[in-house]
Amino acid sequence: MKLYNNAHAPNPRRVRILLAEKGVTEYVTEELDLGKGENLSEHFRGINPLLKVPVLELADGLCLSETPAICRYLDETFPEPPLYGQSRKERAIIDMWDHRVEYGLLWPAMFGFQHISGYFKDRMNPLAEWGQESVQNFMNMLPVLEQQLSQNEWVAGSHFSVADITAVCAIDFARIVKVRVGDEFPSIKRWHEAVKQRPSYGA
Repeated sequence: MKLYNNAHAPNPRRVRILLAEKGVTEYVTEELDLGKGENLSEHFRGINPLLKVPVLELADGLCLSETPAICRYLDETFPEPPLYGQSRKERAIIDMWDHRVEYGLLWPAMFGFQHISGYFKDRMNPLAEWGQESVQNFMNMLPVLEQQLSQNEWVAGSHFSVADITAVCAIDFARIVKVRVGDEFPSIKRWHEAVKQRPSYGA
């Protein structure tokens, strides 16, 4: 397998953490510098017409894009430990929370970065007001996550799951727009410290 990667972007990190949790090391990475627009080449367009990372290229040449699709494929290909749950109820709860933190935390953090920093102003029209609103949307989700983690060890219950991976990538990436989880969210801070202790955190 080959992972088309960017070391600083949160979505490729979601895949790397999942691979590390599975103990999968037999894959290669190709690093793309997004700042230099290496993902905008015609060569990469043939790999992913949406010009985004991550992309997982399989041994038969099939290229999978969209992070949830890649993670789901890897979870089924390398079933231990299961990161999407084992029962129908577990899978539904994990999917529910994975979507909640993806749309409530990760996407707002990324929109905040794109529109406040102007990092990609050569290829998009950044709107600072939308960036600030996105950061506020991120902040609005934190009390919801705090409540969940005050009652559960992990984001989706009693076991570490893909929802924890998405959440930690979102919270870590939000630092780039100067958003940090404060002392008013003790359960999130407790959870974040627990995630940091896992070997996969540095993937």
